[in-house]
Amino acid sequence: MTRPGGKPHFRKSAAQKARDAARDLLPIKAGIQPAVPVAGEQVDLYSDGACDTGAGHGGWATILRYRGQELVLSGNERDTTNNRMELRGLLEGLKVLKRPCQVRVVTDSQYLRKAFTDGWILKWQRNGWKTASGDPVKNRDLWEELMTQAQTHALTFVWVRGHNGHGENERVDKLAVEERKKLR
Repeated sequence: MTRPGGKPHFRKSAAQKARDAARDLLPIKAGIQPAVPVAGEQVDLYSDGACDTGAGHGGWATILRYRGQELVLSGNERDTTNNRMELRGLLEGLKVLKRPCQVRVVTDSQYLRKAFTDGWILKWQRNGWKTASGDPVKNRDLWEELMTQAQTHALTFVWVRGHNGHGENERVDKLAVEERKKLR
């Protein structure tokens, strides 16, 4: 099948879609997880961040879903970055949970996801919060808060491509942008 413009388009089989879904639902690395298995409630958390890098105005948003109920959170900050807003969105969502939960985090941020699923955070800690190149880890304050939350809640991550029609991801993106624009 060919799309307008001549690029071939192939539909994925059910087996390919299942493999993609299994690949995208990733648990966090051992050492970040709670010491005791969490038998708490299942919560879906959708988060995103947005930033006008020139002005440094940023916004974040989170949608939490639990037993058919929905809680929407959002906020903004000055002098920030997009990555900080991505982290802030997840952190603020986790902070409102009153007891340990199983949290399925849906994000379009590879930075956020890979820090947990590929063990970047553990490496940074072992290296005294330095990157592989020896530079200080950016956003250490937020990463440390997220580590505390990750040791309370059982997190799994689902990565979705941003701006690709995922309903909740589009909603949190729109909310984060609206928050950012409030700072003009």
